Amino acid sequence: MLFRFSLYGFLKNQRYFEPFLILALLEKGLSFFAIGILIAFREIATNVLEIPSGSIADLLGRRRAMQVSFAAYLGSFLMFWQATEQRWLWPAMLLFAIGDAFRTGTHKAMIFAWLQAEGRSNDKTQVYGYTRSWSKLGSATSVVIGAALLFWLDSYAAVFLLSAVPVALNLINLSSYPSYLDGELRTGSRLRDVWQHSRAAMIEGISKPRLRALWIESMSFEGVFHAAKDYLQPLLATAAAVWFTTKSDLAGVDTGSWSDLQRSTLIIAPVYLCLHLMSAFASRRAHQLVAALGNNEQRAASLLWSTYTGVFSGLLIGEITHSMTVSIAAFVLLHALQNLWRPILLTRIDQLTNNQNSAVTLSIESQGRRLATVCFAPIFGLAIDSARAASPDAHGIYWPIAIVGIVVGLVMVCLRRRPSLPT
Repeated sequence: MLFRFSLYGFLKNQRYFEPFLILALLEKGLSFFAIGILIAFREIATNVLEIPSGSIADLLGRRRAMQVSFAAYLGSFLMFWQATEQRWLWPAMLLFAIGDAFRTGTHKAMIFAWLQAEGRSNDKTQVYGYTRSWSKLGSATSVVIGAALLFWLDSYAAVFLLSAVPVALNLINLSSYPSYLDGELRTGSRLRDVWQHSRAAMIEGISKPRLRALWIESMSFEGVFHAAKDYLQPLLATAAAVWFTTKSDLAGVDTGSWSDLQRSTLIIAPVYLCLHLMSAFASRRAHQLVAALGNNEQRAASLLWSTYTGVFSGLLIGEITHSMTVSIAAFVLLHALQNLWRPILLTRIDQLTNNQNSAVTLSIESQGRRLATVCFAPIFGLAIDSARAASPDAHGIYWPIAIVGIVVGLVMVCLRRRPSLPT
């Protein structure tokens, strides 16, 4: 099963468009604020479906929920491929949201159910970190393939179409999962059962102060991260424009006839490749960080919050000094940090959760993170549009992200030091 779990993650992240999504949307004429609104729409739609989808997975079968998820992804990618007008981006994002809603939390619950069946519940951080590392290796592979396709075809549309192929392969992989991973199914379950199951899981989470505290941490860390992470793409595109103005010849090849897309690809691809390889390493070593701190997830979380604040401080320095190298490094480190954080966070949540409610509880956690992203994404977009209007050369415009990250990090560091905070 560990192979199939890892294969799932590897295929899931074969999204050849992902390192270039913001640039593809900018090419369609969207502003950063419009992109923020579109992302917020996706997160809201996912939130509406998140908890009931988790309950459906717990009650009617996790494998079935995963199959619905990947069928929606398939439709989304095909619609992005065909979208020639901005109005088609909304239904494409809606299908993407359906895919996320039926997937998030469900596959993690299947991994944890397998570990319990195998008597390996103490290995949650290690095993989840291992499978997550394969997801990041999948992302690294997709960067290479996506960059090659973009450079060859000089078009964003084709990479959306080709991303549908690994989705179909993953549907085959999911169909091979054993039926016991579906959990204890209830025959004849109805919408009322779904609501009651969701309500029971929410009450369980609300009634546990420690679980509430973890949801707040998730919203703070993951909300800012997911709203900010893709701004690395236009930052790299700006770096490419600057670099190629001084490099009209590359290894004996005349680059003067290359398009902006092709030039950006040559910069974005190696950075994202390094980013995903670092993220894979971080995920696989998350359990070692916990072990080095006396098998104490709480100490590990405190260390990561302090590091989080430091990384955003580095981003602010890079933006103030107009050092794109420092800003790029900060974004890359933020991705690696999130992949240390995620396995540790999910282990802490699972330790406080009833196994039968695990899929919906993890979906609630993801919903909280998405709600925070809904708030931060339009704010970041509007602030960066304003900063760009004041800076014609597009240098040093991502400082609003750094300010928000520093404030959130400092608040969480201070809260975790309070003896009254439930940890």
